[in-house]
Amino acid sequence: MHLSAEHPPGSPDSTRIERRRELGAFLRSRRARLRPADVGLGEWGVRRVPGLRREEVAQLANVGITWYTWLEQGRRVQPSDGVLHAIADALRLDDHERGHLFALAHEREAGVQPVRPHAESDLDRLVAGFDPAPAYAISQRFDVLAHNRGARLLFGELGPAGSGPANMLRIGFLDPAWRELIVDWEQEAARHVAMYRAAMTLHLDDPAWTDLPAELGRLSVEFARFWSRADVAGPERRLKRFRHPLAGSLTLQSTSLLMADDPMIRLVVLHPNGPSDAAKLEQLA
Repeated sequence: MHLSAEHPPGSPDSTRIERRRELGAFLRSRRARLRPADVGLGEWGVRRVPGLRREEVAQLANVGITWYTWLEQGRRVQPSDGVLHAIADALRLDDHERGHLFALAHEREAGVQPVRPHAESDLDRLVAGFDPAPAYAISQRFDVLAHNRGARLLFGELGPAGSGPANMLRIGFLDPAWRELIVDWEQEAARHVAMYRAAMTLHLDDPAWTDLPAELGRLSVEFARFWSRADVAGPERRLKRFRHPLAGSLTLQSTSLLMADDPMIRLVVLHPNGPSDAAKLEQLA
């Protein structure tokens, strides 16, 4: 982050500047992934870079090219909701991407939303009730707050680490065993990066959030590649495939639940997808 002494990190002005910079990078990344044919436009002229030109996005959204250019450059412009919807339509954004666009473009203060302290035994008892199905509680930042025996048998030790909670994003990219365990590792890893980026929108002034991708970008080529895509995603039910050294092949249904008294905490439960997977989990336990 390159800020002048007038806008020290953590100040409201620095947060707005960083949010506008992130907005510009996000718009450029979405524009680069589209081709004229994707949006009903013909090819014309020599294209020096992939994707749509700025003037084509401005044309599709019915906004001025200068104004749209300023938006991509991170200048201080205040688009209306109608304009944001038009840009989202022009760039073919999905629901998660559209929400990310609005969160970045609105310069209201996000407010501090720390994870409220829960008694460790409360979360431990909650996830233990799902045994033998693996279950764990994590923060939006992917810090592991609690996990049950099933999760420990599936993933191995999930912390806490010496300096605090174990972080599933850090483990997933830096522990080679996870690449062997998770059959669709690349797809799952890219999705987790996209989820982290979406959640970070409200925490651009928090070093605990911004330092993690900076660290992982230095340590993992794959993380840097996924981060550069500027993709965003949210939790959803999905099948996950594992290659466990003792249980063999496992297919588990992943379900995410938000804590009613603290939506900053997410409970993830991995249910067996069928009788064979249930038997393997029972045998592993």
